[in-house]
Amino acid sequence: MIDLTINREALARNIQKARENQVVLPTYENMKHPETVPETVQARLKSVGLWDVDPANLFRITWKNQPTQSGGLYQAVPNYIELPPALTGVPARIVALVGKWFPTGCHKVGASIGCLLPRLVTGQFDATYHRAVWPSTGNYCRGGAFNSKLLGVKSVAILPAGMSRERFEWLSQIAGEVIATPGCESNVKEIFDKTWELRQEPDCMIFNQFEEMGNHLWHYQVTGSAIAETFEAIRRPGDKLAGACFTSGSAGTIGCGDYLKEVYPQMKLAVGEALQCPTILENGFGDHRIEGIGDKHIPWIHNVKNTDMVIAIDDEDSQRLLRLFNDPAGLAYLREAGVPEETLNQLSLLGISGIANVLCCVKLAKYYELTGRDVVFTVLTDSADMYRSRIAELEEQYGPYSDKAAAVDHALHLLGLRTDSMAELNYYDRKRVHNLKYYTWVEQQGKDMHELNDLWYDEDKTWKGIHGQAAALDELINAFNEETGVLKSL
Repeated sequence: MIDLTINREALARNIQKARENQVVLPTYENMKHPETVPETVQARLKSVGLWDVDPANLFRITWKNQPTQSGGLYQAVPNYIELPPALTGVPARIVALVGKWFPTGCHKVGASIGCLLPRLVTGQFDATYHRAVWPSTGNYCRGGAFNSKLLGVKSVAILPAGMSRERFEWLSQIAGEVIATPGCESNVKEIFDKTWELRQEPDCMIFNQFEEMGNHLWHYQVTGSAIAETFEAIRRPGDKLAGACFTSGSAGTIGCGDYLKEVYPQMKLAVGEALQCPTILENGFGDHRIEGIGDKHIPWIHNVKNTDMVIAIDDEDSQRLLRLFNDPAGLAYLREAGVPEETLNQLSLLGISGIANVLCCVKLAKYYELTGRDVVFTVLTDSADMYRSRIAELEEQYGPYSDKAAAVDHALHLLGLRTDSMAELNYYDRKRVHNLKYYTWVEQQGKDMHELNDLWYDEDKTWKGIHGQAAALDELINAFNEETGVLKSL
């Protein structure tokens, strides 16, 4: 369960700081159903840019933002794209929620607010004293640094040195401090080591996305309901939600699968990982290039007991498709191959991990022989805007793109995907994967063996208990906003 113990003195200081900075906090209800956002806040958003460092942007932490860089409000159905069979090579309907239209251009801003809000409105985090430390493989620390900046809180962003240049350039303007740890996406232990070092400093409070149940809760509540609403909006007679696939970075996003399985119990929930570092399939080794996912450990917040399948994705597939989807020659080839113009205009919405998510959906559709009445969902964490330097590197590595190269990339890295390097998980497979948490969380990070067993054997005490905490948090958030008086003054 998320600790909601109140520290009255620190809470009073947080309220005062929010009052001074004109901060109003969003509730879970606001993030799920932004039509409930107060009209005064909506009026203010009409003059605020999507990436502006303005506290009003806390109310753009929703999947329902209008797709515009400035002044947008909300829409009835979350932002999504549907990828046609001419592109994917499978008859199943593959649908992805779009992360680009969150502040920072990534949905991780939601995961970070999910971790910060409980400690802020209880006073466990003192906004006048603590530094908020955001360990990440890339986007989570961007979201955490952004939210910290909106709230006037000092932040420390931690991410691997091998991440894209765009991340570091932006963080240098937003985060109070940026720490680059050795390695790339799969070097999560190095991030944990730095986090453990900072934990010894009394003014550092760690918001470790890999263990923070606020991350899980945010996706269960907000992403889960967004996918369900989107499916209900687009379903045709006879359609069913057959599956959902999410690569595992912190395993936050796959938390929405717990919600979806409650609503659509027949669906299959799959977790993806990089073939070059197959932690779940083969216990983890190697490095990979799917930026935004991490390996060599099982996140504490991954409810493995609810996961039906693991799918490994070759990082070369994601790199080649990034180029195919963003080079004029690639788009020209796809146009000739029958991909609709509307889809071509949307392909830049797929970042590297988003492409990997889509590839997981394609492999799942092939494995289960899904038809045109089957819908498979995923999310696009960020967009190609975060990887322009990677596209330039591919150009330098392989030379100018051509129709022939595009045809090869489409055929080999998407249409030619096979059902290898994937596995259905039975009860004992899942338990084996769950038990791998021991080596990271009990041996290295100070968790108790009883806590590990509770995650497996006591769902009412752990997962289901956490799922029900959104209402209690909304009460605390509303009380916080009432005490600041900021909303009344807008």
